Order: sequence, then C-alpha cells, then structure tokens
Amino acid sequence: MDTKASIEMEKAAKILKLLGDKTRLSMMKLLQTNECCVGELVEIYKASQPAISQNLRKLKDIGLVKEKRKGQWIFYSINQTHEHYDFLARILDSFPTQDDRLIELERQGLRISCC
Repeated sequence: MDTKASIEMEKAAKILKLLGDKTRLSMMKLLQTNECCVGELVEIYKASQPAISQNLRKLKDIGLVKEKRKGQWIFYSINQTHEHYDFLARILDSFPTQDDRLIELERQGLRISCC
C-alpha cells in the first residue's frame, strides 16, 4: 500500500468535504479573487455572523483561507500558498464567478463599511 497516496486521498477528501457545503463552496469561489470581511459575507449570504465565522474557521483550520488585518477589520482570502492550492483552484475554476454578489453589495453601499 502506498502510504503517500492514501495520505493525499485523505487530504483531498477533507477538502472536498468542506466544499460539499454550498455556502462554503460559494464563499471559496468568491474569495478566490477577492478579499472580504465577515460583515460583507454576512450581507452576501444573509446569514448570522456566528454562522459565517464558523464557516471561515473551518476553512482556516485546514489552511485554505488566510486572514489579513487592515485597521480594525480582518479580511479573508484564499491561501494561494496552501500545499493543495492547485487542486482547489482546479475545482473552483469549474464554477461561475461570484463577483456579482460583491457588485450588488457595492451598489447597496455596503462594501465600503468594511474598508
């Protein structure tokens, strides 16, 4: 049995399990090309702050998402240095952009609130 292959399979399964949630999958696609703070994601997904934070924590715990502090705000984005970023990017590239969600947020004047 090839131990390296089974470890890789386990890591792939863990990533796919996290992406099996529609909100997390959509969030990862959005974060693929954008930085967002929790408040913006709350507005985009019409979910509670604890629910959004829990989704981000799960993604951050395995290193798929990174955070960067800008003043009082913490912005989240995909961690492009993750060892399996190429695997993740190939999956996300299969889905349509989520940028329209940010455009709508900007139109409502809510994107500015986290900057």
